Amino acid sequence: MVFSFIFLPLVIAACLPLIGKISKKVIPDVLTNATLGFLLINSILLIKPIFSRGSLLQNINWFGENVNLQIALDGFNLFMLFTISLVSLCITLFSIDYLKHYGHQANFYALLLVMVAGMNGLVLVPDLFSVYLFLEVAAVASYALVAFGLGPEELEASFKYLMLSVVASAFVLLSITVIFGLTGSLSFQAVARGLQDLNAGPVLGVCLAFFIMGFGLKAALVPFHAWLPDAHPSAPAPISAMLSGLLIKVSGVYALFRIVYSVVGMTPALSRVLMAMGAISIVVAALLALGHNDIKRMLAYSSISQVGYIILGLAIGTPLGIAGGLFHLFNHAVAKGLLFLNSGSIQHITGTRNLNELGGLGKKVPITAGTNLVGALSIAGVPPLAGFWSKLIIIIALVQANHFGYALVAILASILTLWYYLLIQRKAFFGPLNDRWQQIKEAPFWMNAANIILALLCLLVGIFFSPIFKTWIAPAADALARGVQQVLMWGI
Repeated sequence: MVFSFIFLPLVIAACLPLIGKISKKVIPDVLTNATLGFLLINSILLIKPIFSRGSLLQNINWFGENVNLQIALDGFNLFMLFTISLVSLCITLFSIDYLKHYGHQANFYALLLVMVAGMNGLVLVPDLFSVYLFLEVAAVASYALVAFGLGPEELEASFKYLMLSVVASAFVLLSITVIFGLTGSLSFQAVARGLQDLNAGPVLGVCLAFFIMGFGLKAALVPFHAWLPDAHPSAPAPISAMLSGLLIKVSGVYALFRIVYSVVGMTPALSRVLMAMGAISIVVAALLALGHNDIKRMLAYSSISQVGYIILGLAIGTPLGIAGGLFHLFNHAVAKGLLFLNSGSIQHITGTRNLNELGGLGKKVPITAGTNLVGALSIAGVPPLAGFWSKLIIIIALVQANHFGYALVAILASILTLWYYLLIQRKAFFGPLNDRWQQIKEAPFWMNAANIILALLCLLVGIFFSPIFKTWIAPAADALARGVQQVLMWGI
């Protein structure tokens, strides 16, 4: 059942604090991972019926009575549900061993499942107010998770994130309010029809500007990125992976482009604005990443840069560009989730994330070093790893659309990305072993297992890129590219 993507994690999250009183570790670990495993299997089982039917619209029933809440599923949001479930499951597997020094695992898992439910709900709902509602559900859980360690740095970062996120939410809500005033409706279908019948260009332009500011801040696009480099280093490694791998893409990229393509419609002017923002984010964040020695802060800036690639691809407006953007969204979720988890492994092993204090770790922790290298090369776009293909598709789409300048920016920024990732690899894992690390050993089993799964995904998706792209990415991109027409077909 599609509604289980929202209902199940919320129910388990409500039970976990009570279960934590009985079992502090085993039952919360098993229950959380089983829940996310079920959602992953459910998303896989839905592939065939959705891709054969095109879309599915359901009304929520509560004890036989209709509730005024609908959920809609097509190839695009099914792709997002699969990505959320897959990466979240790997993150919770990693957390089994990582959270031992934090304690309160049941509370952590409860907040994480609330975040997952919020993201799933945002992906599934077909009306603007419900998008805002689930946007806030995911955001509230993320504020608490960033501050989970309760240290001064964590609390400061969480407060900064909260303040800026509230501003983003205000822009989104204001735009939704104006659209409701224009069309008298909030559902995607009714708003799309209403806007087609109205001549409200200037007002709609202001609404789109508010959406770009609000969702751009959620996605940490330049110049709305200030919160992310503080929130990521401060949060526990699994939450850094959730924020970078999933949350900024769901609450920022997905929400913005679902509204742009499926409600308003992509225009040439809007395409130019979004492409420019994507390119600026790619370059500025890549340069900023070079100026830091904290691994997680470098990864945070890298996330901003790679989101720029996703925005650039989706904003081209061509089927190939959209497919490349979605493919890079998936590849970045996997690879950046892997890299943030690896940073947690490094900190767990050595107690530091400062590259100047590390060196030669590859001799002692070859699994961590190897998986980190795979994730870094995939993000940088080195063949045959998955990230190479998604970047290549975006560049080809730019060339086909005669955006040669943007294609050159994408290529040069990939070289810059490879530079700072090789810098991380050299400073952390290569060279002579620092005497301080003579007695270190590999991270615990579940931490390594999660990293190996994600590294294998980077490799296998790259090797089998052609069938995966044709059977999975292309239908999702087609559902988004059909835009308003796709939404108007929901329920038919």
